[in-house]
Amino acid sequence: MTNAPFVPPGTGWPEDPATPDTPVAHDAAQVVELAEKAPDLAELCARQSVCRACDRLVEWRERVAVERRRAFADEEYWGRPIAGWGDDDPRILLIGLAPAAHGGNRTGRVFTGDRSGDWLFASLYRVGLAAKPTSVHAGDGQRLIGARMVATVRCAPPDNKPTPAERLTCQPWLTHEIEKVAPSVRVIVMLGGYAWQGAWPALRQAGYALPRPRPSFGHGVEIEITSPAGDPVAMVGTYHPSQQNTFTGRVTEEMLDTVFARARTLAGLGGR
Repeated sequence: MTNAPFVPPGTGWPEDPATPDTPVAHDAAQVVELAEKAPDLAELCARQSVCRACDRLVEWRERVAVERRRAFADEEYWGRPIAGWGDDDPRILLIGLAPAAHGGNRTGRVFTGDRSGDWLFASLYRVGLAAKPTSVHAGDGQRLIGARMVATVRCAPPDNKPTPAERLTCQPWLTHEIEKVAPSVRVIVMLGGYAWQGAWPALRQAGYALPRPRPSFGHGVEIEITSPAGDPVAMVGTYHPSQQNTFTGRVTEEMLDTVFARARTLAGLGGR
């Protein structure tokens, strides 16, 4: 049997936000239109999950889903963009760069199914922001507590490097998701320098007041920005728990736990 390049929407994949009738963006202009006109967060995520606006990313994510890594040869791959996931009214918003080819692109959930996700969810669990210490696959019973996860680019890019044009095309999905959850968000955690840089224009477009010039990224860096409603919001940086960073000791469990515990406190979720 030939491997499928992606899971058709509405065919029973757990946590699939889309249906066969979900409108599909085929270019940058349609991304802008569909993101702007999404009536609510659920429909916005559904539209994110079927986007086909970037030819290079569509070709790559679907090729990976067909060819598959040997370790996952018997698994069905999601092969579609990864929608935002977590609480609908989060106190904490976590922003990363993009899903991994054999992580989120396989499992159907952001930051899930690879070593980075293993580190991330273990830390979130230890500080009380996740229900379980592991995130294996969509539908595994994992849930976030007072938090939501998104990525600046929703498709797995070749070499984990989206192009500037791809980041710009995907930006409306992020902008409008940030906009829809802004009323409840009190802390934004940036997972890595690329996220710190990439989310900046989306935050500005969503109505946040940001300092000029943009402060430099660093692990544990904490700045204050202002929400569209005028409320103070803490923005916190953390090194990405990539395999390279964790293997070399640039990121440790203690470092991650400290940042997420701080985010929990700043968000008013109490200690753990």
